[in-house]
Amino acid sequence: MTETPTPPPADLVVRGAVVLAYSEADGVHFLPDHDVVVRGGVIEAVQPTGEPVPALETIDAHGMVAMPGLINCHAHSPMVLFRGVAEDVSEERWFNEYIWPMEVNLTDDDIELGARLAAAEMISTGTTTFADHYFGMEQIARSTDESGLRALLGLTYFSSDGPAGLERGLAFAESWGGKAGGRITTALAPHAPYTVGHEDLVATALAALDHDLPVHIHASESRIQTKHSIDREGVTPIEVLHRAGLFEARLLIAHGIGIVPEDVATLAAGRVGVGSAAKGYLKHGTDTTPVRLLRAAGVPVGLATDGAASNNTVDMWETMTAFALVQKAVERDQAFLSARDVLEHATVQSARAIGRGDDLGRLEAGYRADLLLVDLSGPRTQPVHDLAATLVYSAHSDDIDTTIVDGRVLMRGRKLLTVDVPGLVAEIAPRLPRLTDRSHGRSIQDYNA
Repeated sequence: MTETPTPPPADLVVRGAVVLAYSEADGVHFLPDHDVVVRGGVIEAVQPTGEPVPALETIDAHGMVAMPGLINCHAHSPMVLFRGVAEDVSEERWFNEYIWPMEVNLTDDDIELGARLAAAEMISTGTTTFADHYFGMEQIARSTDESGLRALLGLTYFSSDGPAGLERGLAFAESWGGKAGGRITTALAPHAPYTVGHEDLVATALAALDHDLPVHIHASESRIQTKHSIDREGVTPIEVLHRAGLFEARLLIAHGIGIVPEDVATLAAGRVGVGSAAKGYLKHGTDTTPVRLLRAAGVPVGLATDGAASNNTVDMWETMTAFALVQKAVERDQAFLSARDVLEHATVQSARAIGRGDDLGRLEAGYRADLLLVDLSGPRTQPVHDLAATLVYSAHSDDIDTTIVDGRVLMRGRKLLTVDVPGLVAEIAPRLPRLTDRSHGRSIQDYNA
């Protein structure tokens, strides 16, 4: 009689955790005393803890929550270099007098150092995937590869760049898509409908369809922008994108604060997601993404940090808590968005927003093994009456013990394993006077949204 061969050991087993799970029927719920079995960067099984599963590596997660890694749906990672240098000013001054003049100073080396520092912050605060929209994207891609993170990367361009802007963005997307063992995917990244004209938006839509690429763009960033668009173009920014053909492609919209009810049918009919950066909106005194309107239409709303120059961190846990509180305040409804709803936005809906709902955002068989282990044993999170509420309202990102991407441990016991932060800080510090110099009188663009 032929014996059944013993299967090889799993690559990783996370043992004995309380697993944050999701189903369409039950929404977010929790499975106590479960193991997460990982093989080849993919979750092979989520099963009740029983006999030990043979594995090359086992993490004892008793007393911890295993949850999907957080997905940052819109970021400008190297802008960590400018955190804290443009404070308490109007949006117009923020762009025209501070950020865009300073961004002129960035070299490729600066961008790579900033991206590596952001990667360290993201790993330590629970982000496993980020959608980045910036310049120097090859440097960001290299730092992503080295750090072990997952990313959707798009090279920013404006109509002032001429046809070369889209050409460079497409060349980057074609060159880097699928790199880093598949952890890097790419997008086209026109800046916004007020800096990229109709012809260039049409060309972007055609290129996205020809090359099967998503498009990541700022749009309807404020109600004022929507009013200005109607005054200038006769239509909302969302309709500007629609008329350019961008809703034929896969579309990731940053912010969407100025989305109005007239936009909803267009949004609901497309393959579109919205990234909402609630903390930054609070800080800048603006309105926020109309989540209730979008939820009712079935449009995925994911969470985002934007750049650290406006948000001061790329800490997605902060964003998650701010998202919950802001929506209750704006809607004047304490019952709107339960803690479980918020966790769904931070995981499942964020994955859907970036077009990865089929393999990211859940801990279940067949999904990529991107997960966090959260230690709730500290005084801030005890006692636990409602686990979802504890995670959203009591826990902080420094309660994250372990961060795993594609089955690889990037942080364990709060110790970063892939980025040398002291070394980075030592390299960045001497560059700061040059980076923040605005005496040259040049600017990336003129902000007139």
